[in-house]
Amino acid sequence: MSPPEAASAAPPEMPHATQRHSVSYVRFLARLLDVATDGGPKFYTWMILLTAIALVGANAWAHQVAEGMALTHMTDHVSWGLYIANFTFGVGLAAGGVLMVIPAYLYDDHDMHDVVIFGELLAVAAIVVCIGFVGVDIGRPDRVWHMLPGVGRFNWPVSMLTWDVLVLNGYLLLNLHICGYLLYHRFIGKRPRKRWYLPFVLLSIVWAISIHTVTAFLYAGLGGRPFWNSALLAPRFLASAFVSGPALIIVLLLLLRRLTSLTIGEGPVRTLVNILRITTLVNLFMLASEIFVEFYTGGSHTASAEYLFLGLHGHNDLVPWMWSAITFNVTAAALFLWPKAAENNRLLVLACVLTFAGVWIEKGMGLIIPGFVPSTLHELVEYTPSLVEWKVTAGIWALGALVLTVAMKCATAVLSGHERLGR
Repeated sequence: MSPPEAASAAPPEMPHATQRHSVSYVRFLARLLDVATDGGPKFYTWMILLTAIALVGANAWAHQVAEGMALTHMTDHVSWGLYIANFTFGVGLAAGGVLMVIPAYLYDDHDMHDVVIFGELLAVAAIVVCIGFVGVDIGRPDRVWHMLPGVGRFNWPVSMLTWDVLVLNGYLLLNLHICGYLLYHRFIGKRPRKRWYLPFVLLSIVWAISIHTVTAFLYAGLGGRPFWNSALLAPRFLASAFVSGPALIIVLLLLLRRLTSLTIGEGPVRTLVNILRITTLVNLFMLASEIFVEFYTGGSHTASAEYLFLGLHGHNDLVPWMWSAITFNVTAAALFLWPKAAENNRLLVLACVLTFAGVWIEKGMGLIIPGFVPSTLHELVEYTPSLVEWKVTAGIWALGALVLTVAMKCATAVLSGHERLGR
């Protein structure tokens, strides 16, 4: 065949390749839908429970939208409460979820390559939770359009909140692309091209750091809230993120090892435990540094710290919360440093649960509420979440658990080889 004839014969093959690609992609989505909705009695029981909790939260949010934010216990003095506290923790969880990428790709840890996608899926579920808490805290859903660039009053690049919106949504799209691309190529049995996922994986490391850094700057940039005006706030956020994320991933990997046929070796769990042995101590050291500065230097700006740790003028609602968090974190750090705990799954899970709960309190109620108490008028107006807030919060976390469960189930089916094109 002459070159002109070969050139004219090449184009007709392209539609067929594109058509085959489209068919395989549709089959991929169809198989994932089938896997996501099929399971045994335990799976259906778990999903029904999460759905029920999510519906209770949706009902409570509907009442909040209809009757206003007066159903919450937030006031002009404490305008950010349980919703923003969980949002802050969720951002850290999303950032910590991608920590598995660092040893897998930067240090070429082959044991981590097969399970690194679970960290990305955790980040996706955590971002969904964060978006949910921002949505319910707005008060009126019709105000969401103000957060759309070019449509609402976005105030970019002046407002730190607009940067937070950009990095969170960008991080969500980034992780969706990485997970979808890798799982799809595993499904069709082809080796993924590094140029289509490796740059995004490396970018996700930087982006994970940026989402929690921007969130910390959102608080530290408020000059009227001295409790947050600390240059150590962003490093503390990152340290706590690299505690809560790996702790949850360890529990998830142990559950996958027990409940599925996916082979998960000891290497990934051991690597994450070694990371936690360092990050838990760094997190405690930074907390101790903040406490020293607050109480040793003294001054009027220590009122919030006194209220949080010791109580102030008879107001001490957060004191039990904060000291419980410190106890949880110290106990967890001791368990991670104990060699026998790493070999005992029960002790390891206990350490992960304790550090997860400790960071949730420390970066939630222990960070947000003291920023408003005492108020800028030096008034002590305490805040306790209402039942509506607890219901909405439980519903959003249940939604995140639903997303994570479905994502992990689909990923496990593909990675274990049960779902392949042609089967």
